Amino acid sequence: MNVKSRARIGAVAGAAAIALGTMAAPAFANPPAGQYRVLAGVGSDTTQDVVNGLGDAVDSGTLIASYDATGSATIKTRATGCQIPRPNGSSAGINALRNAVDNNTGCLDFARSSRGVADTSSTDLTWIPFAKDAVTFAVRSDSALPKALTKAQLVSIYTCDTTTLNGVALTPLLPQAGSGTRSFFLAQLGLTEDTFGSCVDDTVQEHNGEALDSAGDIAPYSIAQYIAQGNEIDGVVDRRGSAVLGSIDGVDPQLADGTLNTAFPFNRDVYNVVPTAKLGDPVIAAAFVGTSSKVCLQSAVINTYGFGTIATCGATTLKGES
Repeated sequence: MNVKSRARIGAVAGAAAIALGTMAAPAFANPPAGQYRVLAGVGSDTTQDVVNGLGDAVDSGTLIASYDATGSATIKTRATGCQIPRPNGSSAGINALRNAVDNNTGCLDFARSSRGVADTSSTDLTWIPFAKDAVTFAVRSDSALPKALTKAQLVSIYTCDTTTLNGVALTPLLPQAGSGTRSFFLAQLGLTEDTFGSCVDDTVQEHNGEALDSAGDIAPYSIAQYIAQGNEIDGVVDRRGSAVLGSIDGVDPQLADGTLNTAFPFNRDVYNVVPTAKLGDPVIAAAFVGTSSKVCLQSAVINTYGFGTIATCGATTLKGES
């Protein structure tokens, strides 16, 4: 079986597991069928679980609806109309939000994003940070691949200059197109969509450790997602499989107590993206804007899902087109 086919099967298996988890605990994923909340959001796989948790915690679960990145082909976000394709990933969620704004559909109010602004040609959208994450690499626990690498080694692996380590043939993996983790990880390595190597399989659903099914597999992984998947939270599907997180440049991804090391070199803010024109809307503002917003006040929920809190929660300075 070729690499890309093998990875696609892993991604499908992970998606099936997500669907089963959604059925088992619907209050923590897509709102139950027939229930519609005031604000509807889509996008990032990285932050889907924490925003689902925030949606249940804020205003007794009546304000924020967060729709998972994978599952059924379409989602319905309003009681009337608004049956839309399910966006998978930060860029897909942002594009869906832009489409809703441009066409005045009213179907979406925000997008989950694990990346910052990619296009600054306008200020139509605002990226509102709410938590801290970091990204490292994952390998199989039973693999002879090193569990500690340098940034330079990762660059060499993802440009296909290094093809074996410790006698194991490498299979570098990247998340699916449109993933915020994909774009962030490449940027941390100083690479782009045009400069990562041809040996890289870029078809795997992000944060799905079950797709690492051979000894040479290596993939980027959100540390917060990894922590949440191991915390036995209702509605969070444990997709880690045999994957374990590695250290980069001698820095461990987790602290001794198992929480996120916010000083990890590849760290990032994560965001809820809203139309800039809606920042003055009292519902949007109350939910997302400022350190006293309803989302920013939920530090316990944010920590439970593996993320770190940030002093800039609720800031509205970061603006762009996509």
